[in-house]
Amino acid sequence: MRRKLGLVGTAFAVLLFAGMMEQDGHHATPAQVVALDECDPATFNAANAAGPDFCKNVAVGASTTFSALFSKAQIGSPDPNWDFEPDKLTVNEGTPIIAVNEGGEPHTFTEVAQFGGGFIGGLNGANETTVPECAMGFSRVEVARTRILQGSQLQVTGLSKGQHLFQCCIHPWMRTTVVVK
Repeated sequence: MRRKLGLVGTAFAVLLFAGMMEQDGHHATPAQVVALDECDPATFNAANAAGPDFCKNVAVGASTTFSALFSKAQIGSPDPNWDFEPDKLTVNEGTPIIAVNEGGEPHTFTEVAQFGGGFIGGLNGANETTVPECAMGFSRVEVARTRILQGSQLQVTGLSKGQHLFQCCIHPWMRTTVVVK
């Protein structure tokens, strides 16, 4: 009987805490941003220095070849199938953001002061330089903490009111703007 009462008490405390969060303007339901890509496993895994099984895309029709990704990016016309969805998100202050990687490659969900290039020069557009927040790639702890591997997610909390810009430091055309009200 004591154990049942303990479980009921714990459930009540969780509900009470959730209700308090709603009253304080914090939301228990996070907003979601999805990272998508169309890496072709055959060409990415053969060409990529990261080794076999780097691209783990299981999507039907995943057709962006390794060389096409680089050539399109360098002429300033990056592959539109590599994207954060939605491109713009408006949330109330206190709402957590969950970035989910549903693509086949690793990405980052990195907050930047302004959009720009990532840490792989060959994927930056013409005349696009690496933004400071992406400099030094994964050797920089701040960038490594924003990595989302295939099938994983990253939670971002504590965003202040205003506009926040997020991009992938690997594929820098993958961008989203979060407006916090």
